[in-house]
This record gives sequence, C-alpha cells and structure tokens, in this order.
Amino acid sequence: MKLKDKVCMVTGAASGIGREIALTFAREGGKVAIADLALDAARATAAQIAASGGLAMGVAMNVADEAQVNAGVAQVARAWGGVDVLVSNAGIQIVHPLEEFPFADWKKLLAIHLDGAFLTTRACLPHMYASGRGGSVIYMGSVHSKEASVLKAAYVTAKHGLIGLAKVVAKEGAKRGVRANVICPGFVRTPLVDKQIPEQAKALGISEAGVIKNVMLKETVDGEFTTTQDVAQIALLFAAFPSNALTGQSLVVSHGWFMQ
Repeated sequence: MKLKDKVCMVTGAASGIGREIALTFAREGGKVAIADLALDAARATAAQIAASGGLAMGVAMNVADEAQVNAGVAQVARAWGGVDVLVSNAGIQIVHPLEEFPFADWKKLLAIHLDGAFLTTRACLPHMYASGRGGSVIYMGSVHSKEASVLKAAYVTAKHGLIGLAKVVAKEGAKRGVRANVICPGFVRTPLVDKQIPEQAKALGISEAGVIKNVMLKETVDGEFTTTQDVAQIALLFAAFPSNALTGQSLVVSHGWFMQ
C-alpha cells in the first residue's frame, strides 16, 4: 500500500477525475478527504470507500471561499492528525471568443482554478511542515498548461498559472520535504468535457462528432480520450514518490496530443 495511513485531501472529488483519484488513494491505504461543493455526493463516495474497507470523509468546500477552505482543512487535520497529500483538482470550464468573454466568467473560472489552488495549498502547508513528514501537493493542470486552444482564454491562463505556482511551492517546500507537481491531462471523458462538446459545436459551427474528432482528439496518436484511471495513476505516482527528486514538474498524459 503506497499511501498507507497518509492523509489525502482531494478537491472536486465527488465526480470525474477527482473521484477516481480518491478511490485509487483509498485502495492504496490513504485516508481520503473528499472535498466538494456537492456534499451529499462527496459523502456517497466516502461511503463507497468505507464499504470497501477504506477510510474516507466528505467535506463541504467551495475552493474559492477562504473561510470554507480553512475550515475544511482544519476539520480533516483535527480528525486525522494532519494532511500529507493535497490534490487541487476542482475546476470548471467556460468557453467564449475572447472579445465576447464576460469579465464575470473570467473571474469565476480563475477564482476556482487559481484562487482555489492557492487557498488549499496555503491551508495545507502548515500541517505538512509541522508533521516532519513533508508531503505532496498535486495540481490538476491540463495540456492547456502547455498549449492553447481557441475559446478558452480563461482556462488556458489558469492552467498555465498552476505550473508557476507549483514551481514556487517546490522551492519553498523543499527544505521540509514538500514536493509540488502538476498533472496535465488531455481530454478526459467526464461531465466537464461532455458539456464542452455541444458548446464548441455551436461556437465553431460544426457537428458534435466533428468537435470530438477534429478538435479534441485530432492531435492524439490514436484518437483516444485519456481516462480517469490514467490520470489517477499519475496522481498516485506524485503522491507516493519518496524524495524531492520529482518536484516542480509537469507531466502530460494525453495520448501524445502534446509532446515535450
């Protein structure tokens, strides 16, 4: 068990990629806090983990709300004695041509992706430092942390920003054994991506099948979506890696869409 007795907080973990990461961490012995706006869904996932012999709790959290983040992290630390792993995964997608992008939508997306990453990191780091065990901070980036696509000005900006944040955390946390890395998936068939398909079809004036084939998967080597399991395995690698040798890095998981 690679994460035996490690306290792991995963945001946006009631569905999609976050949920798969939570289930994977629990199978590897982690104590998993499932932090999400949808508390009932978070508790349902925690109950599923408990039914399989794991240990989990649901935590209500709007990652863009400072008070909720601080309270949620404190709740987990009180229950389990600290925080060893943070996966900052909560995110949304909003697409518009740049000249039509509402400022309110821009601010909403950046608040969830960037403010959320900052607030959860700031709340978890003192616990990682105090434990003497160090820890792992994992940000959910995207191929859009490296590359741009039309209609996604806010998302591309936010995902690029996570790489900069991870590099700072890696440098500041190194002396106390805290690592920080970014996972950069390609398109993963989650509700977030399913929502984009008709939106992009309308904005680009093409069919939904055309969005999948000629936009989302065009640059992959095999025309395949990345899976939630693919991403969860990389999260496990970053969470369980034993030293600072792997820190400040961003790893693309995209069926070859973007090659470094």
